[in-house]
Amino acid sequence: MRSVYLTAIVLILMSFGFALPASGWGPPQSDTHDEPESELTPEQVIQKFSEKETEFFEAWKNYTYTQFAKIRVLSVDNIPVNESLMLVSEVVFNDDGTREVHLTERRGRLKSVTFTPEDEEIIYNLNPFALTVKELPLYNLKFRGKERVDELYCYVFSVKPKSTKGGRLYFEGTIWVDDVDLQIVRTVGRAVPETRENKFPEFETLRQVVDGKYWFPTWTHAEETLRFPNQDVRIEETITYESYKEFRSKSTIRYGKPVPSDDTE
Repeated sequence: MRSVYLTAIVLILMSFGFALPASGWGPPQSDTHDEPESELTPEQVIQKFSEKETEFFEAWKNYTYTQFAKIRVLSVDNIPVNESLMLVSEVVFNDDGTREVHLTERRGRLKSVTFTPEDEEIIYNLNPFALTVKELPLYNLKFRGKERVDELYCYVFSVKPKSTKGGRLYFEGTIWVDDVDLQIVRTVGRAVPETRENKFPEFETLRQVVDGKYWFPTWTHAEETLRFPNQDVRIEETITYESYKEFRSKSTIRYGKPVPSDDTE
């Protein structure tokens, strides 16, 4: 977020307003939970879930889906306002297999804040946060114990970037790793680094099982007052990811006689 009084452009991250799906965010499980015969060490959990995250992220890049993002400004300096912006995007694949995000609908207008490239980066790339084998060396992880979340038993780790240099955004917060599938099922944190003009709210992202094997993000939410040097802006943000479908390339089957080769002996 960027203060209006500083630049006349106020950055707002992702204020969105949808309800969490009533079906919950994990597969149904029994109330009883058998501990693994051989409990994994935190280091083993990190190694295994980073491998699963790599598999998940590569699979996720081969799915189409619709993303709904609603940005709301609730108040400025404790004075209620009613501003909202809805962004609807489709993830599609071109004939050559390349993946693109197309903005298909933009409704509403924000007067106190402005959606910026940093917001776009967070919405489309940092969320969902995937701690793959490639990304893992960039972060420090600390094991916080185990928790039951909904019907899942999870390993809990705090995550912090080793450095925030490089001109990119990083995740800083907490992740919950399912102790059966060893995949991240919940994240709570914010984008870093921040500056005096750029402020980002803490967001929560939940995942659900898609196609019976991948934990894909389905819901992201944030609500926080962002404090700039000259004003406080309270925002609410929600993203939903819907209608996941795996992309399958089309092939052409030719019937008839084989086409002669142009090659000569």
